[in-house]
Amino acid sequence: MSEPAALLAAIEKSALHAGDVILEIYETDFDVDQKADESPVTEADVKAEAVILDALQALTPDIPIVAEEEVAAGNTPTVANKFWLVDPLDGTREFLNRNGEFTVNIALVRDGAPVLGVVHAPARDVTYSGIVGDGAWIREGGNAAEAITVRTPPTNGLTIASSRRHGSDADLDRFLADYTVADRIVCGSSLKFCLVAAGDADLYPRFGPTMEWDTAAGHAVLAAAGGRLTTTDGDAFVYGKADFRNPGFIAWGGLR
Repeated sequence: MSEPAALLAAIEKSALHAGDVILEIYETDFDVDQKADESPVTEADVKAEAVILDALQALTPDIPIVAEEEVAAGNTPTVANKFWLVDPLDGTREFLNRNGEFTVNIALVRDGAPVLGVVHAPARDVTYSGIVGDGAWIREGGNAAEAITVRTPPTNGLTIASSRRHGSDADLDRFLADYTVADRIVCGSSLKFCLVAAGDADLYPRFGPTMEWDTAAGHAVLAAAGGRLTTTDGDAFVYGKADFRNPGFIAWGGLR
């Protein structure tokens, strides 16, 4: 059994535990603070990250963890060929708006690419997971996990997943001018990667800024389902950059 396969069940359990912590706070009149970059942060972000950090440190004490709130607090580890990327609450603004479109993201990166990822949407009670080279799965509620794959694009046109709050509509329109578009799905967080991975959408273009912890788990699920992620120039999308800041990207399903 590969290392990622041996870790997957424990990572899923950690994501679900973090999701339970988030939902407890979601039901309350929680406070909202601002980080140095003026992005919002809540008690849910901090407590969910603590749950995940404890689990990962116990599970793989020798693998560095790059986690969003830790980095915001100035605690950025030195990374090499293998490290974890954690976003304990991806889509904090969706959390604030109580629309359910927020996720827990955990990914293992090796040699610049994600090899394992879990994306858990606690308000929707759905979990996506993937091991690159082994496959990708969706688990809804207490149901058994089902395999997912990207789809061959329909002949009547593509379904596009796009961000609710980020990026330029003009950039997106210019990119899509070369394609026949049948439908668009707008939603928050890493769910857009998962829509492409599960064959519910065909492309997810993103022209706005993101950080590595925003994308790694969704990227892993997408790659495990047969998709790919590139920069907007078509180059490989790599992790472990000095500032962990991403360029724009295109998440591709079965379109080649």
